[in-house]
Amino acid sequence: MAQDKKQVEQITDMEVDFAKWFTDVCKKAELIDYSSIKGVFIYRPYGYAIWENFQKILDGMFKETGHENVYLPMLIPESLLQKEKDHVEGFAPECAWVTMGGAEKLEERYCIRPTSETLFCEHYKDIIHSHRDLPKLYNQWCSVLRWEKTSRPFLRHREFLWQEGHTMHATAEEAIAETEQMFNIYADFCENYLAMPVVKGRKTDKEKFSGAEATYTVECMMHDKKALQAGTSHYFGDGFAKAFDITFTGSDNKPHHPFQTSWGVSTRLIGGVIMTHGDNNGLVLPPKIAPTQVIIIPVAQHKPGVLEANETVMAKLKAAGIRVKMDASDQSAGWKFAEYEMKGVPLRLEMGPKDMEKNQCVLVRRDNGEKSFVSLDNIEETVQTMLDKVQQGLYDKAKRNLDENTYACATVEEVKEKMATQGGFAKTMWCGDEACELKMKEIAGVSSRCIPLEQEHLGDVCPICGKPAKHMVYWGVAY
Repeated sequence: MAQDKKQVEQITDMEVDFAKWFTDVCKKAELIDYSSIKGVFIYRPYGYAIWENFQKILDGMFKETGHENVYLPMLIPESLLQKEKDHVEGFAPECAWVTMGGAEKLEERYCIRPTSETLFCEHYKDIIHSHRDLPKLYNQWCSVLRWEKTSRPFLRHREFLWQEGHTMHATAEEAIAETEQMFNIYADFCENYLAMPVVKGRKTDKEKFSGAEATYTVECMMHDKKALQAGTSHYFGDGFAKAFDITFTGSDNKPHHPFQTSWGVSTRLIGGVIMTHGDNNGLVLPPKIAPTQVIIIPVAQHKPGVLEANETVMAKLKAAGIRVKMDASDQSAGWKFAEYEMKGVPLRLEMGPKDMEKNQCVLVRRDNGEKSFVSLDNIEETVQTMLDKVQQGLYDKAKRNLDENTYACATVEEVKEKMATQGGFAKTMWCGDEACELKMKEIAGVSSRCIPLEQEHLGDVCPICGKPAKHMVYWGVAY
């Protein structure tokens, strides 16, 4: 078991240094690696397998709601990017430019896409002519490049993987309904698949997406009480359509501009899963998105019949649709236990000669270490029930963290004091003035996370200026 101890000691405790703990988990669980370019990472097979599960689930949800996948170019001509002023100003500092084509200097610079609104608009101008062409419900899975100054695995990459939906609608009402629908899909995905409870709301004007009329967000709380923006959905109105001269003939035979939305989530969500559920032994994965849901460790595997008995159990679980693997390598049992704890596999199944005599096996939960001796009869149902319990247990624990670290505050000083001692989310009233939003950041060191859809009346005045309050706002320190 010395090897077991060493394996765990390789991770910094999260209470000692949360950032170092996070990086250690990313590396030791073999999720990601550094490349020779700062801020550009290698997704290792295990990390990429988690992303593939995210993709599969979300892609199903998108198609269920009528969306189609497309793929647009990665290069955006500078002249095209300049068409939407607010949008290009928002992204200008993060753009990476291609200036050479082979050995020749290009006549026009090309931006490597930081996002694709302008490309979609150029395409939509060519294909939308009549009200019969609407709605256009497109999504693309791709990578984007943003030249960030700082980087951290999954949370802030220069190049990262994501999906970006871009839709066009005949009316503002339809576009707003689409924005809200996709925002609710993200909330559903976070809560029911990633076991990450969310706060649903709208961004303030200061925090909304460049060029958007409204940005909806799902905000999650991590172990260290910081916020993570897990997914956003944007309503653009007809601003882009006007800038790109996109028009269609309505059923009234008159020209109209369509109304646009965009929405996206990225591999940053993997960082969210690590920071919501991980512990000092490594990664802890919700069963619904774990590449391997059950790891089988044969005990005394050199003894007659042990491997065969474990293989029989594995075949039963596979047939029931459970993602299962067996480790029959010559590593010690202690090493294997630590290895799959590190990788966050939700359930460990152990079976040796004594268990075989009793027609049983041992199941160990990754989330709480609970060990159960269970019959091999109906093992598929038993394992599935246990996986469901792990999924629910992870959600409940994360929900407690969110609830216990969200508090109402009446003054800026109270927000500052709470943030310094507790972290988490502070709820206050707000007048809606950006000056007060900036003042809160300056004094308490927090940014507005969202104006939650579920409003509470905590008072009548803004705690910053004392004027009548318009909204209740969540504040926090964010990744």
